[in-house]
Amino acid sequence: MNKLVTIGVYGFNEESFFTALQRASVDTLCDIRRRRGVRGSEYAFANRARLEARLAALGIRYVHRLDLAPSKELRQGQYSVDAAEGVSKRQRVVLSPAFVEGYRHECLDAFDSQRFAADLGEDAHVVALLCVETAPAACHRLLAAERLAQDLGLEVEHLLPSIR
Repeated sequence: MNKLVTIGVYGFNEESFFTALQRASVDTLCDIRRRRGVRGSEYAFANRARLEARLAALGIRYVHRLDLAPSKELRQGQYSVDAAEGVSKRQRVVLSPAFVEGYRHECLDAFDSQRFAADLGEDAHVVALLCVETAPAACHRLLAAERLAQDLGLEVEHLLPSIR
């Protein structure tokens, strides 16, 4: 693995999402969502079956990494913080300290970055971590990317939607 990128779903449309992956030369997409679906017809392209089919047509390998997905309980805790702050999941710009601590304990304490890279194999050169939130700081993909970058000495690029 030479490079790591992250991408969310919100803010992209189907064309801009897949164009962003291609421009970044992504060859492997790691879906780190627990539930591999997104509400809203505008995001139907990111639902598992459609996503896998389109990626395959583009020659991008799809891998689901449930070990990097936060538990339902951890997500519910973040939703409670969001509600108390009066923001929706799509408006969130940063994760709560409790979520960050919980995710690191739940998913990253026992995570082996070397094993992750080995599991992806030698054909994985530019790997994308996928979740849904627009802002990397509002999503666990940033925490996973920081860990991989630190452990593997990788460059990380965050693919963001253009302002529409």
